[in-house]
Amino acid sequence: MRNLSRCILAILVSALRNPDSSQYHDFKSALQWVSALVDFSFIGQYLSHTPDTLVYMERHLQIFHSTKVIFLEFRTSKARCAEANRQDRDLRELMANQCTNEARHNTAAKRHQLVDQERLERANHQADLILGKNHFNFIKMHYLSHLASNVRRFRSILMYSTNIGELAHREQINVGYQRLNKNEAARQILSQ
Repeated sequence: MRNLSRCILAILVSALRNPDSSQYHDFKSALQWVSALVDFSFIGQYLSHTPDTLVYMERHLQIFHSTKVIFLEFRTSKARCAEANRQDRDLRELMANQCTNEARHNTAAKRHQLVDQERLERANHQADLILGKNHFNFIKMHYLSHLASNVRRFRSILMYSTNIGELAHREQINVGYQRLNKNEAARQILSQ
């Protein structure tokens, strides 16, 4: 993750370097979002913090949360997509019934115009439904908001890292289990 965070912003800047006028705002928001997340991550990895670095962390987190809207469309679950598709199918049937009643009185050009308008209306309705229910409200995003207050409260947070326990688990349990004959494994691991 650290290596990814070192190069992700440069890759994104390179990929989004020539936006047209309709993409400019979206590209700028995406770059701000990634930049804020990477900067927050880098500042969070400091061995010691001052009040200024904590203010910087909180500022980057505010920028992150204010620009995350650009990525909401990618937070759609399978259930939400299925619900949106079902509602789109219902809307399409309703519009088709209305269109057949009105089609007798319209010319071919007018019918094509109505079909295009209905397609655009359906697409906007589906996008509103999906974006209206998407969120970034999950536990790992919520933990970021507590990092600065935990540093203020506990000072150095490195001593609360789980890296040591994970390494010990790998060395003591996993490697030990691989060396066993798999008969009464728990007793053999504990006796090592």
